[in-house]
Formats: sequence, C-alpha cells, structure tokens
Amino acid sequence: MSALDGFLNVYKPRGISSGGVVARVKRLLPRGTAIGHGGTLDPEAEGVLPLCVGKATRLFDYIVDKRKVYIAELTLGKVTDTQDAAGTVLEEHPVCVGEAEIRAALPKLTGDILQRPPLYSALKRAGKPLYAYARKGQEVEIDPRPVRVDALALLGCTGENRYEIRVECGKGVYVRTLMHDLGALLGCGGHMSRLARVQAGAFCAEEAVALDALTDAAANLLPMDFPIGHIPLVRVGEGERRRVQNGNPLYARSLIEAPAEHTGVVRVYVEDAFAGMGEFQEDGSVRFRAMLL
Repeated sequence: MSALDGFLNVYKPRGISSGGVVARVKRLLPRGTAIGHGGTLDPEAEGVLPLCVGKATRLFDYIVDKRKVYIAELTLGKVTDTQDAAGTVLEEHPVCVGEAEIRAALPKLTGDILQRPPLYSALKRAGKPLYAYARKGQEVEIDPRPVRVDALALLGCTGENRYEIRVECGKGVYVRTLMHDLGALLGCGGHMSRLARVQAGAFCAEEAVALDALTDAAANLLPMDFPIGHIPLVRVGEGERRRVQNGNPLYARSLIEAPAEHTGVVRVYVEDAFAGMGEFQEDGSVRFRAMLL
C-alpha cells in the first residue's frame, strides 16, 4: 500500500476518547502511517475531530490554534465536581432565572477573560495531570489563566432549567468551565450537560464523516493545505524543486508569486505542488519550517 498524507474530518461520537478515535482510524491506514488528532474532545463530548495523517502531522501547529465553535447545553441548579454531567453533584439550588438573565450574563464571560481550569483536566502539575490529584481527593491550587471567548449566544431552552449556548473561542478555553462560571454568575450554579464541537478551523460538522461510517480513509482524505488556506503563499518554478527538497532557503529572485509584505509564515508551492511551510527572514529569503516534498 502507498503512504497516505492529508487530513480526515471525523465526527467523534460520545463515549469514546479522542485517542480511541485515532486508534480505530489507524487500523484503516497502511502500517507505519503517522496519525494524530488536532485538538482533544472529552470522551462524553461529540463533534468535529480533525485527524492529521502521514506528513500532515507536521502541520499540527498551524491548525491547533484556530477558531472553534461549540454548542453546549447548560443545566442550571446543579454543580458537579467535574463541571459536566459525568461528575458527582456537589450542590443543588433553586432556579429563579430564565432566558433574559442568561442573555444579560453572557457579556461578562465574553472577550479576554481569566479562566481557572477545572481540577478534572489533563493539565499537568509537577508532572502529573490534575485529574490524578482530583481522584485522590487532593487539593491543588490552580491559577486562572487568560483565554479569549469570541462570542456567546443563547440558542434556546431545551428542557426544564436546560439551555443551549453557542460558544466561539480559541485554544485553551474549557467550555464546561464557562458553563460552570455562567451558573455561578446567575446565582444558582450549573454544569455542562452536553457538548458538541461543530467547527474547528476549516473543519465543519456538516462535512465531517461519522466515525462508524468511515471505512476507507483514502477516499475521505483532504489535501494537506486544506485547513491552512488563510496563510499567505509563495510559489517557485519547477527549476527550484531540488533546492526545495533539500530544504535550502528560497530567495526573492526565485519567487514567482509572493505576498506584498515579506513577513511571517507562508505556504510554499513548487508550481501547484504544496511543498511545506516557510517563514520570511530579515533578508527577504524564505526558510523552511516544515518540508513536505
């Protein structure tokens, strides 16, 4: 079998970890093919899970920070230790608020905010994930950290004391903590009872393949430059292929297409072939950061 390189847009169901999805898809690939996921989803969450296959694993850093969109369900009146429905209920309070109060509270959790990560998370302290301390009942001081929430919108009521919230955010935001903090702002507590990621950068739920329906990885493989079209490109002619394959710097005189400003990270093409990622240097040359040919 030939090597496969590119991205898979997989829709992860509830009840399986992101690592479990990678393990299942790996069995569909040629032996030895590298594979990884572009952004973890908790086991009880569902939604878009981009998979990097083959040489596309070298592009992980260029897709992981991109905009993400979630649909979360907030259940008011119950606070859990994990901040989601999988945890133990710690507190119960009467609910005396509705849609008007929720809408009024959302701006307080929008924009550049400080968020304290949950104790039940994979963040590490002294080399151990925080959930390892939580499971032993050990207290750990967790400092809040800056994150950005681009937008929050109330979509409607889904049941008694249950509401759907649309969340647009970047890397590092814990949506269950947002729901926990929203419940605290409303004075009755709350937790995240359901979560679906509907977009991760260029990957959308409408175009994703359900995990159980994925039987042919090659037939669903997306090009390696699919999720990074927002990054400017430079192009050289076929005569520069050897230099590119050797990872040599590309100088301005060799570029047949380039952005107006010679700064920052760029996609590099040899004619129409995607060759990798480079970065402009002070002398105007482009040096490779990830070579794919």
